[in-house]
Amino acid sequence: MTQVAIQFHAQPAQSVRGELQVPGDKSISHRSIMLGALAEGVTRVSHFLQGEDSLATLQAFRDMGVNIEGPDEKGDVTIHGVGMHGLKKPNKELYLGNSGTSMRLLTGLLAGQNFDCVLTGDESLSNRPMKRVAAPLALMGAAIKLEENSVPPIHISGGKKLQGIEYSMPMASAQVKSCVLLAGLFSEGVTSVIEPAPTRDHTERMLKGFGYAVEREDNVVRLQGGGKLTACEITVPSDISSAAFFLVAATIAKNSKILLKQVGINPTRTGVIDILKLMGADIQLENQQEIGGEPVADLRVRSANLQGINIPENLVPLAIDEFPAIFIAAACAEGVTRLTGAEELRVKESDRIQVMADGLTLLGIANTVFPDGIVIEGQGIKTEFNGAQINSHGDHRIAMAFAMASLRATKEIIIEDCANVATSFPGFVELANGVGLEIERKF
Repeated sequence: MTQVAIQFHAQPAQSVRGELQVPGDKSISHRSIMLGALAEGVTRVSHFLQGEDSLATLQAFRDMGVNIEGPDEKGDVTIHGVGMHGLKKPNKELYLGNSGTSMRLLTGLLAGQNFDCVLTGDESLSNRPMKRVAAPLALMGAAIKLEENSVPPIHISGGKKLQGIEYSMPMASAQVKSCVLLAGLFSEGVTSVIEPAPTRDHTERMLKGFGYAVEREDNVVRLQGGGKLTACEITVPSDISSAAFFLVAATIAKNSKILLKQVGINPTRTGVIDILKLMGADIQLENQQEIGGEPVADLRVRSANLQGINIPENLVPLAIDEFPAIFIAAACAEGVTRLTGAEELRVKESDRIQVMADGLTLLGIANTVFPDGIVIEGQGIKTEFNGAQINSHGDHRIAMAFAMASLRATKEIIIEDCANVATSFPGFVELANGVGLEIERKF
């Protein structure tokens, strides 16, 4: 499937001001469809993210016989659950676009079904590592076949009897953890996952919301196979990964003040707030509450002078998707910012360490790349980015990060290959321009 080539032309902008609500959380939107489809009864979801990634998950379950209404213009979705064993064999390959979350979680969920299926994706997804999910599933008795180099398409042979395992993850990955837990729903006995560092816990929280018992003890998550899910109502909070771009924008631009409404502040996702605050950002959490088992708050952000820091490694898994935005903040900080322990960034939609480094160099920011991180030499209040033409390599978060750099640019920044911004943040350009940026989308 070919995409239209889209460029962002970002003119130098001065400040950002106003209130906005970014789209619903991508991680939670994915999981609401998956668990709602397997539940007994009708699940209603509001503020569902209408981005290409989560819509790919929705379509996959329609292709497996699940009746799903919506999303309507407000993001309301109604899922008529088929129960744990009600999915039907799709009559074609399940195409998941750019969505690594869809592919990795579905591999676990489908390993325990009684039919064969094939999972495919776009060019970017087709180059992402999948051995990390295939290996633990094989230990459980699943039959998973990958292409050479352990990349998609993923061929899943159904009808296998799965056994619960105790799996010690070699890397901190919520996708791997969730994949194993979802396979554990269809396994005999107990499935336990041991995390080397905390990762986002949306799967565990949502399983409990659907009435499925999940235990956590220190860094171990476990569940018993053979249970059932009961339909419920889910309100998806605004995605902190999308909010991150505006946290950085309001921090680095002069005379700026933004209020971001109802953002998810799950403690396994707030690394970006913690890191920016360590650098000196002025971020206040207001109106804190819990909605559907997930903590949310309004985030008030004002301009601040940032200092370079050594980013604590314990915060890396809690901010793994937000580093492109954090790198722009680091470029605007006074002095050196060091990131280590972030090898995972190299196997995202792009090699985010190298692609961000290349773009920062074009903007005039000195940096040094290492296998597991980067050193960025920020110039503080003197930071003025060059105009440049930057290749985002089809990575939505790279594209949006460099769009925010226009707030400290002297000339136009052109960002190439931006079609995939629609995977996580539909309406990004309109929302950004509404608070003071000047981005034009060109085809």
